[in-house]
Amino acid sequence: MPVITEIADLKRLYKQRVPKMFYDYCESGSWTEQTFRENISDYEQIRLRQRVAVDMTNRTTKSQMIGREVAMPVALAPVGMTGMQHADGEILAAKAAEKFGVPFTLSTMSICSIEDIAENTSAPFWFQLYVMRDAQFIDNLIGRAHDANCDALVLTLDLQLLGQRHKDIKNGLSAPPKLTPMVIADLATKWGWGIKMLQTKRRTFRNIVGHAQSVDDISQLHSWTAQQFDPRLNWDTVKEYRKKWDRKLILKGILDVEDAKKALDVGADAIIVSNHGGRQLDGALSSIRMLQPILDAVGDKIEVHIDGGIRTGQDVLKAVAMGAKGTYIGRAFIYGLGAMGEKGVSEALRVIHKELDTTMALCGERDIKNLGAHNLLVPKDFVGDWT
Repeated sequence: MPVITEIADLKRLYKQRVPKMFYDYCESGSWTEQTFRENISDYEQIRLRQRVAVDMTNRTTKSQMIGREVAMPVALAPVGMTGMQHADGEILAAKAAEKFGVPFTLSTMSICSIEDIAENTSAPFWFQLYVMRDAQFIDNLIGRAHDANCDALVLTLDLQLLGQRHKDIKNGLSAPPKLTPMVIADLATKWGWGIKMLQTKRRTFRNIVGHAQSVDDISQLHSWTAQQFDPRLNWDTVKEYRKKWDRKLILKGILDVEDAKKALDVGADAIIVSNHGGRQLDGALSSIRMLQPILDAVGDKIEVHIDGGIRTGQDVLKAVAMGAKGTYIGRAFIYGLGAMGEKGVSEALRVIHKELDTTMALCGERDIKNLGAHNLLVPKDFVGDWT
Protein backbone atom coordinates (compact mmCIF):
# COMPACT_ATOMS: atom_id res chain seq x y z
CA MET A 1 0.00 0.00 0.00
CA PRO A 2 1.43 3.44 -0.90
CA VAL A 3 2.16 5.86 1.92
CA ILE A 4 -0.76 8.30 2.20
CA THR A 5 0.00 11.52 4.02
CA GLU A 6 -2.41 13.93 2.33
CA ILE A 7 -5.57 13.94 0.21
CA ALA A 8 -3.46 14.82 -2.84
CA ASP A 9 -1.84 11.37 -2.61
CA LEU A 10 -5.25 9.75 -2.98
CA LYS A 11 -6.14 12.08 -5.84
CA ARG A 12 -3.08 10.99 -7.83
CA LEU A 13 -3.99 7.32 -7.42
CA TYR A 14 -7.63 8.09 -8.21
CA LYS A 15 -6.73 9.69 -11.53
CA GLN A 16 -4.68 6.64 -12.51
CA ARG A 17 -7.36 4.07 -11.64
CA VAL A 18 -10.76 5.53 -12.62
CA PRO A 19 -12.09 6.08 -16.17
CA LYS A 20 -11.64 9.62 -17.48
CA MET A 21 -15.35 10.44 -17.72
CA PHE A 22 -15.88 9.71 -14.02
CA TYR A 23 -12.69 11.48 -12.96
CA ASP A 24 -13.83 14.52 -14.95
CA TYR A 25 -17.34 14.27 -13.48
CA CYS A 26 -15.83 14.60 -10.01
CA GLU A 27 -13.02 17.03 -10.74
CA SER A 28 -14.89 19.75 -12.62
CA GLY A 29 -17.32 22.62 -12.27
CA SER A 30 -19.69 24.45 -14.57
CA TRP A 31 -18.74 26.89 -17.34
CA THR A 32 -15.30 28.46 -16.65
CA GLU A 33 -14.98 26.67 -13.27
CA GLN A 34 -14.20 29.91 -11.45
CA THR A 35 -16.40 29.07 -8.47
CA PHE A 36 -15.06 25.49 -8.41
CA ARG A 37 -11.50 26.83 -8.11
CA GLU A 38 -12.29 29.56 -5.59
CA ASN A 39 -14.08 27.12 -3.30
CA ILE A 40 -10.58 25.76 -2.65
CA SER A 41 -8.37 28.82 -2.99
CA ASP A 42 -10.45 31.03 -0.68
CA TYR A 43 -9.65 28.73 2.24
CA GLU A 44 -5.99 29.54 1.65
CA GLN A 45 -6.61 33.21 2.40
CA ILE A 46 -7.59 32.41 5.98
CA ARG A 47 -4.58 32.00 8.26
CA LEU A 48 -4.25 30.31 11.64
CA ARG A 49 -3.24 31.86 14.94
CA GLN A 50 -0.48 29.80 16.57
CA ARG A 51 -0.43 29.52 20.37
CA VAL A 52 2.33 27.91 22.47
CA ALA A 53 2.95 26.65 26.00
CA VAL A 54 -0.59 25.29 26.18
CA ASP A 55 -1.36 21.84 27.58
CA MET A 56 -2.21 19.77 24.48
CA THR A 57 -3.06 16.47 26.19
CA ASN A 58 -6.46 14.76 26.13
CA ARG A 59 -7.65 16.40 22.91
CA THR A 60 -11.03 15.63 21.39
CA THR A 61 -12.60 16.36 18.03
CA LYS A 62 -15.94 14.85 19.03
CA SER A 63 -18.93 17.01 18.29
CA GLN A 64 -22.57 16.91 17.19
CA MET A 65 -24.34 17.51 13.90
CA ILE A 66 -28.12 17.99 14.21
CA GLY A 67 -28.02 16.21 17.56
CA ARG A 68 -26.01 13.24 16.31
CA GLU A 69 -22.71 12.39 18.00
CA VAL A 70 -19.85 12.48 15.49
CA ALA A 71 -16.15 11.66 15.77
CA MET A 72 -15.45 15.00 14.10
CA PRO A 73 -17.80 17.58 12.56
CA VAL A 74 -17.47 16.06 9.10
CA ALA A 75 -20.05 14.18 7.02
CA LEU A 76 -19.69 12.47 3.66
CA ALA A 77 -21.56 14.65 1.18
CA PRO A 78 -24.05 13.27 -1.35
CA VAL A 79 -22.24 12.60 -4.62
CA GLY A 80 -24.10 11.35 -7.68
CA MET A 81 -22.84 8.22 -9.43
CA THR A 82 -20.49 7.31 -6.59
CA GLY A 83 -20.94 3.67 -7.59
CA MET A 84 -19.30 4.47 -10.93
CA GLN A 85 -16.13 5.66 -9.20
CA HIS A 86 -15.70 2.19 -7.72
CA ALA A 87 -17.95 -0.86 -7.80
CA ASP A 88 -20.55 -0.66 -4.99
CA GLY A 89 -19.08 2.73 -4.14
CA GLU A 90 -21.91 4.07 -1.98
CA ILE A 91 -21.96 0.90 0.12
CA LEU A 92 -18.20 1.03 0.66
CA ALA A 93 -18.24 4.74 1.55
CA ALA A 94 -21.13 4.25 3.97
CA LYS A 95 -19.28 1.39 5.68
CA ALA A 96 -16.15 3.51 6.07
CA ALA A 97 -18.17 6.42 7.47
CA GLU A 98 -19.94 4.16 9.95
CA LYS A 99 -16.66 2.69 11.22
CA PHE A 100 -15.13 6.15 11.60
CA GLY A 101 -18.18 7.61 13.33
CA VAL A 102 -19.30 10.25 10.84
CA PRO A 103 -22.55 10.52 8.84
CA PHE A 104 -22.91 9.27 5.27
CA THR A 105 -25.30 11.02 2.87
CA LEU A 106 -26.75 9.07 -0.05
CA SER A 107 -27.59 10.93 -3.26
CA THR A 108 -30.89 10.53 -5.11
CA MET A 109 -28.69 9.92 -8.18
CA SER A 110 -26.72 7.12 -6.56
CA ILE A 111 -25.84 3.83 -8.19
CA CYS A 112 -26.51 1.80 -5.04
CA SER A 113 -30.06 2.17 -3.75
CA ILE A 114 -31.42 3.28 -0.39
CA GLU A 115 -32.13 -0.37 0.35
CA ASP A 116 -28.59 -1.41 -0.65
CA ILE A 117 -27.13 0.95 1.97
CA ALA A 118 -29.61 -0.10 4.66
CA GLU A 119 -28.86 -3.80 4.07
CA ASN A 120 -25.09 -3.32 4.32
CA THR A 121 -24.80 -0.90 7.25
CA SER A 122 -26.27 -0.56 10.73
CA ALA A 123 -25.84 3.16 11.47
CA PRO A 124 -28.61 5.51 10.31
CA PHE A 125 -27.60 7.45 7.20
CA TRP A 126 -28.85 10.65 5.59
CA PHE A 127 -30.67 10.83 2.27
CA GLN A 128 -30.32 13.71 -0.18
CA LEU A 129 -33.43 14.48 -2.22
CA TYR A 130 -33.85 16.36 -5.49
CA VAL A 131 -37.26 17.86 -6.18
CA MET A 132 -38.66 16.22 -9.30
CA ARG A 133 -41.85 16.52 -11.32
CA ASP A 134 -43.05 12.97 -10.63
CA ALA A 135 -44.79 13.55 -7.29
CA GLN A 136 -45.69 9.89 -6.81
CA PHE A 137 -42.09 8.80 -7.33
CA ILE A 138 -40.83 11.42 -4.86
CA ASP A 139 -43.39 10.46 -2.21
CA ASN A 140 -42.38 6.82 -2.61
CA LEU A 141 -38.70 7.80 -2.42
CA ILE A 142 -39.30 9.68 0.84
CA GLY A 143 -41.19 6.68 2.19
CA ARG A 144 -38.34 4.36 1.24
CA ALA A 145 -35.85 6.62 3.03
CA HIS A 146 -38.10 6.64 6.10
CA ASP A 147 -38.42 2.84 6.04
CA ALA A 148 -34.63 2.52 5.75
CA ASN A 149 -34.30 4.47 9.02
CA CYS A 150 -32.67 7.52 7.45
CA ASP A 151 -32.60 10.03 10.28
CA ALA A 152 -32.19 13.14 8.11
CA LEU A 153 -33.45 14.30 4.74
CA VAL A 154 -31.10 16.65 2.87
CA LEU A 155 -33.32 18.63 0.50
CA THR A 156 -31.25 20.15 -2.31
CA LEU A 157 -32.52 23.54 -3.53
CA ASP A 158 -29.94 24.61 -6.11
CA LEU A 159 -30.60 22.15 -8.93
CA GLN A 160 -33.90 23.14 -10.52
CA LEU A 161 -32.07 22.88 -13.81
CA LEU A 162 -28.65 21.53 -14.61
CA GLY A 163 -25.66 23.86 -14.84
CA GLN A 164 -23.59 23.14 -17.95
CA ARG A 165 -20.50 21.11 -17.24
CA HIS A 166 -18.51 21.08 -20.45
CA LYS A 167 -16.44 17.98 -19.67
CA ASP A 168 -19.48 15.80 -18.96
CA ILE A 169 -21.02 16.72 -22.32
CA LYS A 170 -17.80 16.12 -24.24
CA ASN A 171 -17.19 12.80 -22.47
CA GLY A 172 -20.74 11.57 -23.09
CA LEU A 173 -21.17 10.92 -19.36
CA SER A 174 -23.52 8.02 -18.61
CA ALA A 175 -23.96 5.18 -16.15
CA PRO A 176 -22.94 2.63 -17.22
CA PRO A 177 -20.60 4.24 -19.77
CA LYS A 178 -21.48 3.91 -23.45
CA LEU A 179 -18.80 1.88 -25.19
CA THR A 180 -17.59 4.35 -27.78
CA PRO A 181 -14.11 3.90 -29.27
CA MET A 182 -12.79 6.67 -27.00
CA VAL A 183 -14.28 5.06 -23.89
CA ILE A 184 -13.08 1.58 -24.85
CA ALA A 185 -9.53 2.90 -25.29
CA ASP A 186 -9.68 4.51 -21.85
CA LEU A 187 -11.17 1.46 -20.15
CA ALA A 188 -8.37 -0.67 -21.58
CA THR A 189 -6.02 1.20 -19.23
CA LYS A 190 -8.37 0.89 -16.23
CA TRP A 191 -8.75 -2.88 -16.13
CA GLY A 192 -8.86 -3.03 -12.32
CA TRP A 193 -11.89 -0.77 -12.30
CA GLY A 194 -13.52 -2.80 -15.06
CA ILE A 195 -13.04 -6.18 -13.35
CA LYS A 196 -14.69 -4.90 -10.17
CA MET A 197 -17.59 -3.39 -12.13
CA LEU A 198 -18.19 -6.71 -13.90
CA GLN A 199 -18.48 -8.39 -10.49
CA THR A 200 -21.36 -6.23 -9.26
CA LYS A 201 -24.99 -6.00 -10.34
CA ARG A 202 -25.12 -2.31 -9.37
CA ARG A 203 -24.27 -0.34 -12.51
CA THR A 204 -27.16 2.10 -12.97
CA PHE A 205 -29.34 4.43 -10.88
CA ARG A 206 -31.01 1.89 -8.59
CA ASN A 207 -33.06 4.49 -6.70
CA ILE A 208 -34.88 5.15 -9.97
CA VAL A 209 -34.88 2.12 -12.26
CA GLY A 210 -37.78 -0.13 -11.31
CA HIS A 211 -39.26 2.52 -9.02
CA ALA A 212 -40.19 5.41 -11.31
CA GLN A 213 -43.16 4.82 -13.59
CA SER A 214 -42.15 3.61 -17.06
CA VAL A 215 -38.48 3.37 -16.11
CA ASP A 216 -37.68 -0.32 -16.13
CA ASP A 217 -34.30 -0.26 -17.84
CA ILE A 218 -31.40 2.02 -18.73
CA SER A 219 -32.79 2.93 -22.16
CA GLN A 220 -35.76 4.68 -20.54
CA LEU A 221 -33.78 6.29 -17.73
CA HIS A 222 -31.97 9.03 -19.65
CA SER A 223 -35.10 10.57 -21.19
CA TRP A 224 -36.95 10.36 -17.86
CA THR A 225 -34.15 12.04 -15.90
CA ALA A 226 -33.74 14.85 -18.42
CA GLN A 227 -37.35 15.88 -17.87
CA GLN A 228 -37.56 15.44 -14.11
CA PHE A 229 -35.73 18.26 -12.30
CA ASP A 230 -38.52 20.63 -11.32
CA PRO A 231 -37.99 24.32 -12.14
CA ARG A 232 -41.17 25.21 -10.22
CA LEU A 233 -39.50 24.61 -6.85
CA ASN A 234 -40.20 27.50 -4.44
CA TRP A 235 -40.38 28.12 -0.69
CA ASP A 236 -43.99 26.91 -0.53
CA THR A 237 -42.75 23.64 -2.02
CA VAL A 238 -40.10 23.43 0.69
CA LYS A 239 -42.79 23.86 3.35
CA GLU A 240 -44.69 20.94 1.85
CA TYR A 241 -41.61 18.75 2.12
CA ARG A 242 -41.22 19.79 5.75
CA LYS A 243 -44.72 18.39 6.33
CA LYS A 244 -43.91 15.15 4.50
CA TRP A 245 -40.78 14.41 6.58
CA ASP A 246 -41.09 14.00 10.35
CA ARG A 247 -37.38 13.67 11.11
CA LYS A 248 -34.44 16.05 10.75
CA LEU A 249 -34.55 18.26 7.66
CA ILE A 250 -31.44 19.89 6.19
CA LEU A 251 -31.67 22.42 3.34
CA LYS A 252 -28.71 22.24 0.97
CA GLY A 253 -27.70 24.96 -1.48
CA ILE A 254 -28.04 28.13 0.61
CA LEU A 255 -25.59 30.78 -0.62
CA ASP A 256 -27.42 34.04 0.06
CA VAL A 257 -28.37 35.86 3.26
CA GLU A 258 -31.98 36.35 2.16
CA ASP A 259 -32.36 32.64 1.39
CA ALA A 260 -30.86 31.77 4.76
CA LYS A 261 -33.50 33.92 6.45
CA LYS A 262 -36.25 32.23 4.47
CA ALA A 263 -34.95 28.85 5.58
CA LEU A 264 -35.81 29.84 9.14
CA ASP A 265 -39.49 30.10 8.22
CA VAL A 266 -39.89 26.54 6.95
CA GLY A 267 -38.81 24.78 10.13
CA ALA A 268 -35.60 23.19 8.85
CA ASP A 269 -33.12 21.85 11.40
CA ALA A 270 -30.01 22.93 9.49
CA ILE A 271 -28.83 24.60 6.31
CA ILE A 272 -25.78 23.81 4.22
CA VAL A 273 -23.95 26.81 2.83
CA SER A 274 -23.19 25.40 -0.60
CA ASN A 275 -22.80 26.24 -4.29
CA HIS A 276 -23.05 22.58 -5.36
CA GLY A 277 -19.29 22.26 -5.50
CA GLY A 278 -19.09 24.96 -8.15
CA ARG A 279 -21.16 22.79 -10.48
CA GLN A 280 -24.20 25.04 -10.86
CA LEU A 281 -23.89 28.85 -10.95
CA ASP A 282 -20.35 29.62 -12.06
CA GLY A 283 -19.34 33.08 -10.87
CA ALA A 284 -21.07 32.68 -7.51
CA LEU A 285 -18.98 33.32 -4.41
CA SER A 286 -17.27 30.44 -2.66
CA SER A 287 -19.03 28.73 0.23
CA ILE A 288 -16.43 29.76 2.81
CA ARG A 289 -16.63 33.40 1.72
CA MET A 290 -20.42 33.39 2.25
CA LEU A 291 -20.35 31.53 5.56
CA GLN A 292 -19.86 34.53 7.86
CA PRO A 293 -22.59 36.75 6.35
CA ILE A 294 -25.07 33.87 6.61
CA LEU A 295 -24.05 33.14 10.20
CA ASP A 296 -24.47 36.83 11.02
CA ALA A 297 -27.97 36.75 9.51
CA VAL A 298 -29.35 33.65 11.25
CA GLY A 299 -27.34 33.56 14.44
CA ASP A 300 -28.08 30.44 16.49
CA LYS A 301 -31.66 30.12 15.22
CA ILE A 302 -30.67 27.28 12.92
CA GLU A 303 -27.65 24.99 12.65
CA VAL A 304 -25.32 26.09 9.85
CA HIS A 305 -23.18 23.58 7.94
CA ILE A 306 -20.93 24.08 4.92
CA ASP A 307 -19.60 22.17 1.92
CA GLY A 308 -17.43 22.99 -1.09
CA GLY A 309 -13.64 23.13 -1.33
CA ILE A 310 -12.79 21.19 1.83
CA ARG A 311 -9.65 19.16 1.14
CA THR A 312 -7.85 19.19 4.49
CA GLY A 313 -8.43 19.02 8.20
CA GLN A 314 -7.25 22.62 8.35
CA ASP A 315 -10.16 23.58 6.08
CA VAL A 316 -12.50 21.84 8.51
CA LEU A 317 -10.97 23.73 11.42
CA LYS A 318 -11.30 27.08 9.64
CA ALA A 319 -14.98 26.50 8.87
CA VAL A 320 -15.75 25.35 12.41
CA ALA A 321 -13.79 28.23 13.95
CA MET A 322 -15.83 30.65 11.85
CA GLY A 323 -19.00 29.15 13.30
CA ALA A 324 -20.11 26.19 11.17
CA LYS A 325 -21.48 23.28 13.20
CA GLY A 326 -20.69 20.76 10.51
CA THR A 327 -18.74 20.32 7.29
CA TYR A 328 -19.10 17.96 4.31
CA ILE A 329 -16.44 16.36 2.17
CA GLY A 330 -17.31 15.15 -1.33
CA ARG A 331 -14.35 15.07 -3.70
CA ALA A 332 -11.91 14.27 -0.88
CA PHE A 333 -13.63 10.97 -0.09
CA ILE A 334 -14.26 10.22 -3.79
CA TYR A 335 -10.51 10.41 -4.40
CA GLY A 336 -10.02 7.77 -1.72
CA LEU A 337 -12.84 5.58 -2.99
CA GLY A 338 -11.60 5.60 -6.57
CA ALA A 339 -8.05 4.98 -5.43
CA MET A 340 -8.59 2.12 -2.96
CA GLY A 341 -12.27 1.44 -2.34
CA GLU A 342 -13.45 1.36 1.28
CA LYS A 343 -9.87 1.48 2.55
CA GLY A 344 -9.33 4.68 0.56
CA VAL A 345 -12.36 6.37 2.12
CA SER A 346 -11.08 5.37 5.55
CA GLU A 347 -7.69 6.82 4.62
CA ALA A 348 -9.28 10.10 3.54
CA LEU A 349 -11.11 10.36 6.86
CA ARG A 350 -7.95 9.44 8.79
CA VAL A 351 -5.89 12.09 7.00
CA ILE A 352 -8.47 14.81 7.55
CA HIS A 353 -8.90 13.86 11.20
CA LYS A 354 -5.15 13.87 11.86
CA GLU A 355 -4.75 17.28 10.19
CA LEU A 356 -7.69 18.63 12.19
CA ASP A 357 -6.43 17.25 15.50
CA THR A 358 -2.82 18.39 15.03
CA THR A 359 -3.80 21.86 13.81
CA MET A 360 -6.21 22.28 16.69
CA ALA A 361 -3.42 21.48 19.14
CA LEU A 362 -0.98 23.90 17.51
CA CYS A 363 -3.65 26.58 17.73
CA GLY A 364 -3.73 25.99 21.49
CA GLU A 365 -7.07 24.15 21.73
CA ARG A 366 -7.86 20.73 23.19
CA ASP A 367 -11.61 20.58 22.47
CA ILE A 368 -13.07 21.31 19.05
CA LYS A 369 -16.07 22.90 20.74
CA ASN A 370 -13.76 25.70 21.94
CA LEU A 371 -12.69 26.75 18.45
CA GLY A 372 -13.71 30.26 17.48
CA ALA A 373 -12.76 33.43 15.65
CA HIS A 374 -9.87 33.86 18.12
CA ASN A 375 -8.09 30.98 16.36
CA LEU A 376 -8.13 32.61 12.92
CA LEU A 377 -6.54 35.51 11.07
CA VAL A 378 -9.07 36.54 8.42
CA PRO A 379 -8.35 39.28 5.85
CA LYS A 380 -10.43 42.39 6.50
CA ASP A 381 -11.78 42.29 2.95
CA PHE A 382 -12.38 38.51 2.91
CA VAL A 383 -16.16 38.75 2.47
CA GLY A 384 -15.70 41.61 0.00
CA ASP A 385 -17.39 44.97 -0.37
CA TRP A 386 -19.87 44.16 -3.15
CA THR A 387 -22.53 46.38 -4.63
